[in-house]
Amino acid sequence: MTPHIASSTVVSEGRFLVCKRLEYIDANGVTRSWEAVDRRRTVPGSCPSNAALIVAKIVPDDEIVLIRQFRPPAGKMMIEFPAGLIDPGETPAATAVRELYEETGFEGKVLTVSADGYSSPGMTGESIVLVSMEIDGGKYPGGMIPENHQEASENIEVFRVKSSELAHFIAEMESAGCGVDSKIHTVLAFRRMGL
Repeated sequence: MTPHIASSTVVSEGRFLVCKRLEYIDANGVTRSWEAVDRRRTVPGSCPSNAALIVAKIVPDDEIVLIRQFRPPAGKMMIEFPAGLIDPGETPAATAVRELYEETGFEGKVLTVSADGYSSPGMTGESIVLVSMEIDGGKYPGGMIPENHQEASENIEVFRVKSSELAHFIAEMESAGCGVDSKIHTVLAFRRMGL
């Protein structure tokens, strides 16, 4: 038997999130319960992905763009890739261009857009698209970080990190008490394994 959702009940709903109780049938035909949280969809039938994660490389400087911001659910400052929610009617590529500019001030071109991925499928059905981008370092010489255009509720600090120094940078940020998005640790693990 193929496992499948039998029913979904909304337990509570906020401005951005919906908490649900899921009843599902497992591979043995047994009915089981699961708790989950999802993002609210503002427009039915809009892009199936919820967010775009941006991996932006500054060339030829061989730097990547990372951000630091306070994340209330984690209760600490977090080191992350830039990212943002996909607006109704917007493509993941358009979201990436917009969010990179808003959060960091950098303008870049989209290289690739991945299929949907799930960062924490044991807790949420939120799907994320990874968008790789390239930034022309000639427009931002000498380590320049342009003025960003973040929302009033955001307080984002931007970093240009040499690719070869990523592990050292992350170790320093963790020593300073910052949390690190697991996607960055995934990149580091792949590097250590030579993949």
